Amino acid sequence: QVQLVESGGGLVQAGGSLRLSCAASGRTLSGNAMGWFRQAPGKEREFVATINWSGGSTYYVDSVKGRFAISRDNAKNTVYLQMNNLKAEDTAVYYCAASPYNSYSDSSALYDYWGQGTQVTVSS
Repeated sequence: QVQLVESGGGLVQAGGSLRLSCAASGRTLSGNAMGWFRQAPGKEREFVATINWSGGSTYYVDSVKGRFAISRDNAKNTVYLQMNNLKAEDTAVYYCAASPYNSYSDSSALYDYWGQGTQVTVSS
């Protein structure tokens, strides 16, 4: 059984930065695509960023392009989300997810393991 644990969330002022981490345990995920999703209060969960098994390919939702960067360290079984120039509209609970496939995807339906989420709050 795979467990994903996110960390690194918190309260930050607009324009600031945070780095989220997602540590996996239970088995290695070096052959699996990984993704970050977020859910703001009163809204549906939305895709944020995804990375393929090797880290060589990434994809982002338009609203975070140029500000967020997803990366992975397969030796540490960990995925990261570097978030820069944060805006109030980035406030949400951020979830890490693991896919059974090696290619990335922006569809939550293609991820079968999820973390418990970490809160990111951006004050304006």
